[in-house]
Amino acid sequence: MNGPYDDIIGLPHPDPQRRNRMPAAERAAQFAPFAALTGFEKELEKVAREHIQEQKNG
Repeated sequence: MNGPYDDIIGLPHPDPQRRNRMPAAERAAQFAPFAALTGFEKELEKVAREHIQEQKNG
């Protein structure tokens, strides 16, 4: 290879020097407030309630 990054391509990823790495669960939590489908949870709950009611009524 004769690319501009050949000298660093095989190096390990550097670890942070000043603080510990954030656990994956905490990194993922940063994106939890984002809701691409607003109202989707409520609609699912509504459909589930209707389905349960239909099952009870036979």
